[in-house]
Amino acid sequence: MCMVLYGFDASVFNAVQASDNWLAYFDLDPDEDTQLIGLINTVYTIGAIIAGFFFGGPLADWAGRRIGMGVGCALTIAAAFMQAFAPHHNLGVFMAGRVIIGIGQGLALTAGPVYINEITPAEIRGVVMTFWQLNFSVGSFLAFWINYACGLNREKLGDWDWRMVVLFQILVPTIVCSTLWTIPESPRWYVQKGKPELARTALLSLRNTEEEAEQELLAIREAIEYEKEAISTNYTALFKDPSVRKRLFLTIFLNVGQQLTGQGTLNNYSTQIYRKVWPSKSTINLINALNGTFGILFTLNATWTADRFGRRWLFMVGAVGMGFCMMVVPVVGMATPDLAGGTKSQSVGISIVFLLFLFAFFYKPSWGATVWIYTAEVFSMNIRAQAVGMCSQSQNVANTIFQQFFPTFLKNTGLKCLFFFMAVNFLLVIYVWFFIPETKKVPLEEIDVLFGGVNHVEKGSQMVGLGPENEIRDFEAEHQSRKAPGVKDA
Repeated sequence: MCMVLYGFDASVFNAVQASDNWLAYFDLDPDEDTQLIGLINTVYTIGAIIAGFFFGGPLADWAGRRIGMGVGCALTIAAAFMQAFAPHHNLGVFMAGRVIIGIGQGLALTAGPVYINEITPAEIRGVVMTFWQLNFSVGSFLAFWINYACGLNREKLGDWDWRMVVLFQILVPTIVCSTLWTIPESPRWYVQKGKPELARTALLSLRNTEEEAEQELLAIREAIEYEKEAISTNYTALFKDPSVRKRLFLTIFLNVGQQLTGQGTLNNYSTQIYRKVWPSKSTINLINALNGTFGILFTLNATWTADRFGRRWLFMVGAVGMGFCMMVVPVVGMATPDLAGGTKSQSVGISIVFLLFLFAFFYKPSWGATVWIYTAEVFSMNIRAQAVGMCSQSQNVANTIFQQFFPTFLKNTGLKCLFFFMAVNFLLVIYVWFFIPETKKVPLEEIDVLFGGVNHVEKGSQMVGLGPENEIRDFEAEHQSRKAPGVKDA
């Protein structure tokens, strides 16, 4: 649900840009105020960067993963009202609301993927994390279809045509805040806080058998025991340990690459891109809504590919496909004549829309879903929240820098600007081939070995005096004592 919220929020500004009422309410001209429109978009990411880098991880570690998600959603609710009811011509209040929504997202998007990875069995972790990205598409779907419906009734609704889109941002965080108490806290967080019995209770509710829960609890306790002794829990640990530092830089590059594939730009400025092709705002709103719909279907491909073919395969195939699409779209634009007003014929417009939908087909299950899977699974427990917060917010750093200037870039170069994304995608194929190891079906507690670190489970078992044989004996004794608590030793 946190990702539904992110998908909705990330698509809201793209949606409202098509509203003449919104532009008039804040005295904006889409052709003349390109830098200001870029700033309105990027202040959202600035809030997310601050929260994600500096507060999301510590909050999730101190108060728990559920609290991290809850606080983020509560801030989003308050900020949605600020945006919807900003005074006439007072763009500052609207932008302040976007900053606060960004802060809320920074908190929720740090805790959310960490929570999912920590409660999910290794063999289905890829499938489950796919639904994290799928929910982004659901959020975009809701935002664009609500905007399309409001756009059809723009004259009747007046300023409410964009206010309704903004106010719908409160729906998902309200659901999250009201249902968080019904889900168990992360058992790994409980163990880290010295509450093994609560961790056991949480695992018993999350696993099929008691034996499975006990074995996992033992592995978690051993790994965290080692991490408490060997690795700091603050941000300095991300840079002191060579293995952790390597993972941090690799995943930051993946997250930056995700935004520079072209999808980050399409999330925010597809309306402006389609204005180069289609004259009708209603048609553009419909295209955005259909893109959100197909995005859900495209993301579902990751549910059967992530744990079958692996992360590397998805990254490389996705980047090749996206690079091809970003090469052909500007070629089509340059090879066809412009109509009056600088737009294209209907057949050319349909071709370009098809290619951008094909781009989404490659992006959603690969760099859309798999970057989140990879980022949340490669870090050890004691620094996972901080690392995920830093890596995921590197997406917003890239967005803040690039999207601030993209409206001017598009204005000056037209569709030729998409050649930049073509080059980025082909470079990402090379990057993944040489630097990204496969993590498919590797348990979280054993993933460190892939990056030159030690096996935390083995080291933890040695520190608590448990070899492999003693682990089994200790587990069986503990298991039997709970079955027959009244039986005494002979």
